[in-house]
Amino acid sequence: MNEKPFIIVVGLDYSDHSDVALARAFDLASREAAAEVHVVSVLAPRDLDKPNLPKSELLDVEVASAKLQRYVAAEWAAFSRSQQGNVRPPRRIVSHVRFDRAAYGIVQLASDLGGDLIVVGTHGRQGLLRFLLGSVSERVLHLATCPVLVARPKAVISGDPELEGPCEQCHEVRACSNVELWCEQHRDKHGRRHSDHSPEPRAP
Repeated sequence: MNEKPFIIVVGLDYSDHSDVALARAFDLASREAAAEVHVVSVLAPRDLDKPNLPKSELLDVEVASAKLQRYVAAEWAAFSRSQQGNVRPPRRIVSHVRFDRAAYGIVQLASDLGGDLIVVGTHGRQGLLRFLLGSVSERVLHLATCPVLVARPKAVISGDPELEGPCEQCHEVRACSNVELWCEQHRDKHGRRHSDHSPEPRAP
């Protein structure tokens, strides 16, 4: 009996932030034994069920599909190279073109496929406020019936001046110790506010 695939749906609009989402989806899929990545480009709504659809509109669908197919193939090749070829390819990588409002198109595809996870990007340079005030990502979160991962580039320093960046000394301590989390400077501040639930190491 075939193992049920773990289905990841990714929204793609050819922007830098959706490229981050796609790379994140590839990374997650490479860690699953049976994963499928379904990439969807959602274009402006139109009536594709109209019986006498003009040839020009049919051509638009074919052109959009071919463009997406080439783009996704190139992005997978780039991701695989970045992992030096040491990556397990997903069971399937499928590209989809849909005509709908962006968030609805993404969520509907996930629903149609019985998706396990939706991955979308957000404009990191515009900050979280923009994201919360009506972006496609926010709408996907509202509509989705499965978990949603909002992917954005990792930043060393947040755009909010009240948030501190990571401490290099703390990072060095964690790299050298399986016990300590904080450097001497931050130990008094953070040290009493966490509990380690890691299992005790087993005897050999």
